[in-house]
Amino acid sequence: MNISQSGPMKTKLDWSAYDNDGQADAYAQIPAQGGAYGKAVAVCIGNRQCQRDEKGVMCPSYRVTHEVKHSTQYRAATLRAALDGELGTRPFISEELTAAMDLCVGCKGCKRECPNGVDMALLRSEALAQRWQDLGHIPLRSRLFAHLPRLAGTMKYLNPLYTLREKLPVLAILMERWLGIAAGRSLPRAAGHDFLATEPATTISAGDGREVVLLVDTFSNYYDPQNAKAALEVLHAAGYTVHLARPAAGERPLCCGRTYLSQGMIDEARAAARRMLEALWPFVSRGLPVIGLEPSCLLMLRDEYYALDLGEQVASVAKSALLLEEFLAREHEAGRLNWTLKPLPGKVLVHGHCHQKAFGAMKAMRQVLGLVPELQLEFIESSCCGMAGAFGIEAEHYQVSMQMGELVLLPQVRAADLDTWLIANGSSCRHQIRDGAARESQHLVQLLRLAISP
Repeated sequence: MNISQSGPMKTKLDWSAYDNDGQADAYAQIPAQGGAYGKAVAVCIGNRQCQRDEKGVMCPSYRVTHEVKHSTQYRAATLRAALDGELGTRPFISEELTAAMDLCVGCKGCKRECPNGVDMALLRSEALAQRWQDLGHIPLRSRLFAHLPRLAGTMKYLNPLYTLREKLPVLAILMERWLGIAAGRSLPRAAGHDFLATEPATTISAGDGREVVLLVDTFSNYYDPQNAKAALEVLHAAGYTVHLARPAAGERPLCCGRTYLSQGMIDEARAAARRMLEALWPFVSRGLPVIGLEPSCLLMLRDEYYALDLGEQVASVAKSALLLEEFLAREHEAGRLNWTLKPLPGKVLVHGHCHQKAFGAMKAMRQVLGLVPELQLEFIESSCCGMAGAFGIEAEHYQVSMQMGELVLLPQVRAADLDTWLIANGSSCRHQIRDGAARESQHLVQLLRLAISP
């Protein structure tokens, strides 16, 4: 798109939340083009909190490189220059903007830890969408990663190929040259069965009939069905009747749209989100909570759905959406958990997903794990694990991905005793721990299932 000659920039996402002239003092150097998107860029006032090595999430790429050009502040400044016409007539495919955005992992740390709440992950998605529009096509690898929810049902048939890839390094090298998938990275194995294919739409507990909706994401359905199964057991033990969120009969399983949004495919993300809203609305309109297991999936309902221009239902769904640990912590405080947890003597080392940290969900995780008698908790004070969805699988990002993990997470995992439970709720985080420390970690729900077992 030629910004300087084709008139006002037409954005793919809805940035109207920033289009408030009455808050002009909150913005710095609003670009000449971009409208409300430009104002979202101008939220960065150059505070440079992103250029630090202290505790917190932000900014993983700066912490690894210690280069200003890989910080949130620099990305915002480069976007501002692009919208001001300083990077040519096709700024979204310029070398400067491409390099600035290259190491953004979409961790959302800046949205929480930046004093002004810069949402670089969302800004990046818009920039990617504009890039694909200017290029006239979307690269094959980006399309493959984005379409994972559609492809996941067939992935179990590729497991033998992945085994062969591990035995024949030349195959991994060829895949890297063809698709840009890092030869040194393992590929996740799909389970032999899909969770939703074997479970009824509603499962009834022996409790008092309180109802909840369990949102089984793509990874919990196809790759880690044991987590969805454990969630059912935990919720039943706590006295809840569980509805499984499903689309209309005959349609493919639901998807939050995260993979599409991360790859800049906004129309596809919006279509996936609409399907999600349609499936959830009958439950949400009745006041039922929607419970999720994968942080990046569930929290998209509370965050990015507002930018997809989906209508008034978004606010109600967002208020109903809770991570499992958030729901259990809330119910415990209200005295509504009808369960008894047995002691689990031992130590637990917990790594929080970036989005859990960015949305303040780690407190709930600590509270729920603290309900298990005799459990000793230790939380890893780390930034992003480095996997960040597809980021750590991409050949050009593999080394940086591992360096992010080596800052704090992987050394602490390696140092942990072999009988220490390792908890990581993000599927990408578990993948990174497996590759980088040769240890298996689990979702919090697996430990809770152990505590409720007879």
